[in-house]
Amino acid sequence: MSEAESGAADAVSTSAYSSPAKSLGDPGITPLSPSHIVKDSDAEDAVEQLFLVVVAIDFGTTSSGYAYSFTKEPECIHVMRRWEGGDPGVSNQKTPTTILLTPERKFHSFGYAARDFYHDLDPTESKHWLYFEKFKMKLHTTGNLTMETDLTAANGKKVKALEIFAYALQFFKEQALKELSDQGGSDFENTEVRWVITVPAIWKQPAKQFMRQAAYKAGMASPENPEQLIIALEPEAASIYCRKLRLHQMIDLSSRAPVNGYSPSDTIGTGFTQAKEHVRRNRQSRTFMVENVIGEIWSELEEGDRYIVVDSGGGTVDMTVHQIRLPEGHLKELYKATGGPYGSLGVDYEFEKLLCKIFGEDFIEQFKIKRPAAWVDLMIAFESRKRAAAPDRTNPLNITLPFSFIDYYKKFRGHSVEHALRKSNVDFVKWSSQGMLRMSPDAMNALFKPTIDQIIQHLSDVFDKPEVTNVKFLFLVGGFAESPLLQQAVQSAFGSRCRVIIPQDVGLTILKGAVLFGLDPAVIKVRRSPLTYGVGVLNRFVEGKHPPEKLLVKDGTRWCTDVFDKFISADQSVALGETVTRSYTPAKPSQLVIVINIYSSEQDNVSFITESGVKKCGTLRLDLTGTDASVPNRREIKTLMQFGDTEIKAMAIDVATSKSVKVGIDFLNY
Repeated sequence: MSEAESGAADAVSTSAYSSPAKSLGDPGITPLSPSHIVKDSDAEDAVEQLFLVVVAIDFGTTSSGYAYSFTKEPECIHVMRRWEGGDPGVSNQKTPTTILLTPERKFHSFGYAARDFYHDLDPTESKHWLYFEKFKMKLHTTGNLTMETDLTAANGKKVKALEIFAYALQFFKEQALKELSDQGGSDFENTEVRWVITVPAIWKQPAKQFMRQAAYKAGMASPENPEQLIIALEPEAASIYCRKLRLHQMIDLSSRAPVNGYSPSDTIGTGFTQAKEHVRRNRQSRTFMVENVIGEIWSELEEGDRYIVVDSGGGTVDMTVHQIRLPEGHLKELYKATGGPYGSLGVDYEFEKLLCKIFGEDFIEQFKIKRPAAWVDLMIAFESRKRAAAPDRTNPLNITLPFSFIDYYKKFRGHSVEHALRKSNVDFVKWSSQGMLRMSPDAMNALFKPTIDQIIQHLSDVFDKPEVTNVKFLFLVGGFAESPLLQQAVQSAFGSRCRVIIPQDVGLTILKGAVLFGLDPAVIKVRRSPLTYGVGVLNRFVEGKHPPEKLLVKDGTRWCTDVFDKFISADQSVALGETVTRSYTPAKPSQLVIVINIYSSEQDNVSFITESGVKKCGTLRLDLTGTDASVPNRREIKTLMQFGDTEIKAMAIDVATSKSVKVGIDFLNY
């Protein structure tokens, strides 16, 4: 008997009695055989449904938008119509991720329209309306995300997060279908669209599944037709787009020679002014041509070259390390996506902390609740000044305080805002006679420092990893990448190690990349698993190898409980279409449902599901109804799981009849 066979015999086991299940009785699962990962060559030849158009939605923390491309003209990417009601100094190719519900909790409006309507409501009335902004981060920060997770509106009332996300996606669905219908002159059907929704790569499976459920609720796709919706990872989308860049479409912060007569230190600011002008001129067409050829920068890359994409948005900073595989220029992920909540929202929190220091935390809390629309106003005023912050700025930045702030403060404290500023020991922030907070450039830059320091520290940690040596380029993308302060910090920290490059339309990079990903989801061939995944099983007890407290004797056979049967390890490379196969058998021939618990860990060497850091994270549910139960007593259900995609997927077959078994993999409702 070969070693492999004896190994298989040892593991003829049953997870039925793994100790969390001891008390639950027998769930009736017997893994028949462990098996290695096999490459499923058919996966790549899966018949693509013939979608006429790919629509990508970049659902951001601070702003959102959509873009689309007809599958017959993949080189043309159309960015959505301009939004009405844009802010000064902010490109309105995307709209704020804000949503307004009526007092009856029905959808009212989204984006600028929601913000403007809410703002114009009388304060006594606005208290009854439900206004949400920057709510996407909740999916990242909620440890135990479920379909029941709530979001809190500006007035303190709670609504189910799933409803809010579904309303937002439904809004984009209707906008896109309307635009496509107007363009084509006839009604465009949802069935003709492949939808792509972007999420941070550092999101865990429950958050990705939550987004999918919200899209189903919004009517974009359905559990019966799941491939109509693709979840794209934001830095991956940016990476795919950066491959297409031509030299005139990016700013190379590392260029030492003067660019167009400017020295490199000027280039950071002026390059952007030129880029904005370029974008402004092209705004009317809104159609972006993607070269079919690989961009010039890409032609400098050779087989095996590495680059890093840093996606810095409103909520998170997300980074991925890719390696080129020629001849097709496919991408391989070299190091699992990492990042954290270091988006530009951090700058807003610092501003809020500054206001609390000057005016008192008690006042700011009350003001947010009592005058929610005025608070929104104040943060809009801050946003445009925030965008004016730059390393070499010398003149102060003025932030208008809403009249109701000044008025409410006087009522609340009995003295003026001006008095508060004089009394506070906050340097660099003064009161100007025009009713504004006047911040010195140093004071503004100090608000950026904690967030930028975290980004630089995190990037340094990534650069220190052995897999991340010899990086040629660092692409800085996302809305926060527009900040000259962040650009300068990244350039001075890493410019000596690699070339730092910024696409000109940096805020739309992910959106355009997501369209390209929807047209060709197989472009990224190898990914890294962020966690170790497996199930709990029973193995034959081996003296000296297994701990005595794990011994279970059943019908005279000695079993070891709680064994972690690993599917895939943390940071393991997984190719697209690779599957992990396991076979299970129901305990009783009449059993119609098999439910298997899935466990995960950040460690890669896990032996038992009871070890610290191992969490139950989901369930695999095999539904045997509709399969023929008159087959042999010991039915074998072969289960295949795919880990190489942006979401974990599963399929199952009844081996005796070769019929497909309904299988669900659930990370939210287990």
